[in-house]
Amino acid sequence: MFKNILSLILVAFALSSCNDQLDDINRNPNATETPLAPFLLTGSLKHGADLYWGSNSSFNSSLLFIQHWAKIQYTEPDRYELSNTATEITTLWNTGYATLITDLNTILAFPDAQANSNFKGVALALRSWTFLLLTDTYGNIPYKEAGQIVTPAYNTQKEVYTGLLEDLTQAQQLLDPSKDGITGDVVYKGDISKWKKFVNSLRLRIALRISDREPDLAKQTLASITSDPSGLISNNSETFQFIYTSSPQQNPAAAWFETRDDYRISKTIVDKLSELSDPRLSVYAQLPSDPSVGKYVGAANGLSNSDANNQGFAKTSKPGTYFLTSQSPAVIFSYAEVQFALSEAVARGLITGNAETYYKQAITASLNQFGITNTKTISDYLNQPSVQYNPANYKKSIGEQKWIAFYGQGLDAFAEWRRLDYPELKAGTATVLEGKMPLRFFYPGSEQSLNGKSYKVAIANQGEDLLTTRLWFDVK
Repeated sequence: MFKNILSLILVAFALSSCNDQLDDINRNPNATETPLAPFLLTGSLKHGADLYWGSNSSFNSSLLFIQHWAKIQYTEPDRYELSNTATEITTLWNTGYATLITDLNTILAFPDAQANSNFKGVALALRSWTFLLLTDTYGNIPYKEAGQIVTPAYNTQKEVYTGLLEDLTQAQQLLDPSKDGITGDVVYKGDISKWKKFVNSLRLRIALRISDREPDLAKQTLASITSDPSGLISNNSETFQFIYTSSPQQNPAAAWFETRDDYRISKTIVDKLSELSDPRLSVYAQLPSDPSVGKYVGAANGLSNSDANNQGFAKTSKPGTYFLTSQSPAVIFSYAEVQFALSEAVARGLITGNAETYYKQAITASLNQFGITNTKTISDYLNQPSVQYNPANYKKSIGEQKWIAFYGQGLDAFAEWRRLDYPELKAGTATVLEGKMPLRFFYPGSEQSLNGKSYKVAIANQGEDLLTTRLWFDVK
C-alpha cells in the first residue's frame, strides 16, 4: 500500500516537472510577458491607418462606392457584387474589434502605474474613432458590451453616437499637458494639446452626424466645443495623419501598386475636377501612360470586366503619385474637414459665424494640403460661380467640395455623401443593386453564427441586412 502511494507521488512529481519544462519550452524569450502601453499605442496607430487606407476598407470598397477610384479589371466590388463573407466587408469589423478595440481597452484597463491619464485619454479617443467608423459603416453595432462578453448586444446608432460624445468628453478630461507625458505616439509625438484638439474635432464630426436627427444635442455639443479653450485642429500641420516610411512600413496603396494594376481614378471625379479647372486634378491623377492621350482620363465605375478592360490600361489615369509613394500619409482628420464642419454648423444655425468664410477657408486648406499655395490660383478657383458658396443650398456647396477634399478618405467620404446627399452619384451600368447605390456594409456573416441572437435584434431594429438599407443618421 505504501509502495503504491509512493509510486503515485513520484508519477505526479514527474508529470509536474514535465509540464514545467514544457512551459519553459513554449515560452518565447523575446516576447514581453506584459503588454506595454507605448507599444500598444504605436501598434494601434499603425493598424488604424492601415485599416482606414488599406485595400479592403478603402480602395476595394468605399473608394469605389464614392466614385473616387474605379476598377479596370476584377470589377466585382465596383459592381457591388459582394457577400457578407467578403474581406472587403469583414475586415473593418474584424480588425476594428479584435485588434484596435481590444488593444485600446487593454490600455484603458491598465493601473495608473502602467498607463497614466494621458495614455488613457489618447486610448479613449482612438477607441471612439474606431467605434465611429464601425457605426458609420454598419449601423447598429456592439458598443457598450464590446470586448466585455463573447456575445455582446448591439446598441442602436443613436446610442452609439451619444455614448461616443460622452466618451470623448471623458477623454478630454483625462488629457492634461501639465501631467506625465506619453511615448509611442507616432502621430503627435506626445503633444497632448494636439490630442485635445483632435478630440474636439471628433466631437464636431459626431455633432454633424446627428444634426438631422438630434439638432438640440448637436447644438449643445457645438456650444461646448466652441467654448473649450483646447480648440480644434487649426492648421494643416495639426492634421491627424499617419506618416509611412519605406517598405515594409509603407503606404498600403503604394504597396498594392508595386505588384498590381487594378485601379484607376474614377471618371466621375475627373469629370468634376475638369469642369471646375480644379488644380488638384494633377495631384489626384496621373496622365495615362500612352503619351498620345495627353489628358487625364478617368475610368467609369460599375462596368463588366470586359467593358472595364476595353477602356484601355494605357489610356486611363492611375491615381496620383502623391498617393502611391511609400511615404504617402494616411490622412484621418484634416484641417479642411474642420472648416467645412464649421461652415455647415453656421448654415444650420447651430453656431454663429460666417458660413461662406469657413467654406472658403476649407477649400483653401484642402488646396494647401495638396501643395497648391499660389494665391492667384486659389483666388481664381474660389471665385468661379460653380465653386462659390450657395447659402440657398449649402448641402450642395459643402457636399461637393467636401467630396473633392476627402479624396482617398473612402470611409468618411462615404459617410458624408450619405449625410449630405451630394454629389449626386449614379450607379454604373453593370451594377447589381437595381440601379441603387450602397448605403452601408453588410454585417459579417460570422455574426449570424457566433452572435446570432444579438444580430437578429439589430436587424429587427435597423432593417434588413442589405447594402441598400438606410442608416439612422442618413436622413434623405
